[in-house]
Amino acid sequence: MKEWYQQTKEEILESFHVTEHGLTSAEAEKILQEKGENVLQEGKRKSILQVFGEQFCDLLVVILIIAALISMVSGNVESTIVIIAVIVINAILGTVQHAKAEKSLDSLKSLSSPNAKVLRDGQKIEIPSAKVAPGIFCTWEAGDLVVADGRILENFSLQVNESSLTGESTNVDKSCQVITGDCALADRANMVYSSALVTYGRAVVLVTGTGMDTEIGKIAALMNATKEKKTPLQVSLDQFGSRLAMAIMVICAMVFLLSLYRKMPVLDSLMFAVALAVAAIPEALSSIVTIVQAMGTQKMAREHAIIKELKAVESLGCVSVICSDKTGTLTQNKMTVQNLYINDQVLSIDQIDLTNQCHRYLLYDAILTNDSSIVDGKGIGDPTEFALVEMGRKVSLDETILRELMPRLEEIPFDSDRKLMSTKYELHNVPTVLTKGALDVLLDRTVKIRAAGGVRDITPEDKEKITQKNLEFSREGLRVLAFGYKEVPEDYALSLDNENGFIFLGLISMMDPPREESTQAVHDAKRAGIKPVMITGDHKITATAIAKQIGIFEEGDLAMTGRELDALSEEELDQKVADISVYARVSPENKIRIVDAWQRRGAVTAMTGDGVNDAPALKKADIA
Repeated sequence: MKEWYQQTKEEILESFHVTEHGLTSAEAEKILQEKGENVLQEGKRKSILQVFGEQFCDLLVVILIIAALISMVSGNVESTIVIIAVIVINAILGTVQHAKAEKSLDSLKSLSSPNAKVLRDGQKIEIPSAKVAPGIFCTWEAGDLVVADGRILENFSLQVNESSLTGESTNVDKSCQVITGDCALADRANMVYSSALVTYGRAVVLVTGTGMDTEIGKIAALMNATKEKKTPLQVSLDQFGSRLAMAIMVICAMVFLLSLYRKMPVLDSLMFAVALAVAAIPEALSSIVTIVQAMGTQKMAREHAIIKELKAVESLGCVSVICSDKTGTLTQNKMTVQNLYINDQVLSIDQIDLTNQCHRYLLYDAILTNDSSIVDGKGIGDPTEFALVEMGRKVSLDETILRELMPRLEEIPFDSDRKLMSTKYELHNVPTVLTKGALDVLLDRTVKIRAAGGVRDITPEDKEKITQKNLEFSREGLRVLAFGYKEVPEDYALSLDNENGFIFLGLISMMDPPREESTQAVHDAKRAGIKPVMITGDHKITATAIAKQIGIFEEGDLAMTGRELDALSEEELDQKVADISVYARVSPENKIRIVDAWQRRGAVTAMTGDGVNDAPALKKADIA
């Protein structure tokens, strides 16, 4: 069966037995009863009593309980009270710690929206998100939180932020076109997913999955199924406790038998053996370990590292592999202009000269064909457009002043199908249309080029040079925008039909640059014998370029996408995992496989990440 993103509008309507008028109230209620409410289900949690009872299952604790019973039978009340008090206090502390740790799914449940706009009985109404069912038509607009997975049937320049699922903070342009072939979740442009935020435009969507059948629901299921692994210290203490318990029981049995051999009364011999057992068991061991870990936590705090769980302190010293997210962890999570291509030259921001007309026109285009701004030092608007405004500020071109001097007269907003945005201004008292967008689209609408000697006809050789430079930027993991303009008559009305005949100005390349401290951190990790691995939802080319810059990806290393990882068996992955330094376009399931593969090699694996899609792998890793 085809995936939802591979089906046409007619096929998907037929699959859900629904018409363009939507479901009736009765039909929607019937589906809701069959599928259940649109909520995330928690795995069965242990009750407080169960958790409390498990605290008494340790072998050393069992020995202490037996000793307490023997003391009670022999009439030694004081010893019985002391032993029982120690055991109960330890059990209470363990139960409280467990209760605090069991909050992983609460954050997932809070991602649901209170209401959704749906088509019911041919009319648009608002209903609670829990009542959304598969087959319902939903309308999502800018500012809405998507509450269910769905296939886009009508698209009006929809852009969404899917960072909770993909880890990438840039907005994603959506469409309603059918996608042929298999593709990763982040590339399914005709689908929207629960927990995504609509940042621009609107769309009519047919709901295909709700509750635990959504992508966010699959992550919740993975969280329920994934078991936390004990830290190296916990494993060592368990082994030590088992061996110590066996040794104590053997020695006490020998002492008991020797006492009987020496003609001591049976009860006295038993009490002597019990006293020896109680004295030999290190009841304060857990307290001592806790105190030592607390001291380590304080030391880490002085190094500006906050430790949530004490056991993580010891695990840090044993880590041999660090699986790190890219966006916001290794990078600044902020788009920044890198280079400009003007008049057959690659320039940095420092080389921009506002007295040069080619440079000035490109800056005007970048800032005026733009809806972002900087207020109190903070960027407002699309991250890509904000990067262009920030570039203007660096060359002393304030967007607020420029827009006051040259107010916008007309505009055609960006459209994900056209891949262009055009605006009309009075530029130096001349009516001018400025445009920006994807190079392949703009270049087809370009007839001239602005060069050092002035404006001239663009040649096939010019187009080839521009295309090659765009390709070079793309191979470096840079996002590229093309810019053009044309002077028009006073009565010119901007429309889709006349969005052509442009003069090419140049290219601007951008990327989310690495943090300044990332390179040194990677170097220090490698020097300590720790292998850093990048795991990201971004494209393979971009991820590899960043990994090379900060030293994660070196000569001979491999980069792999989630689709390529899915094609590998466990044996093949085990053979290659040590050579793979970059994973791109990965799913939550992929991340668990990567962590699991390293753990099978005996590596103590650390995982970093700030997205909901990272949660299962964070739980699976030795330390997170």
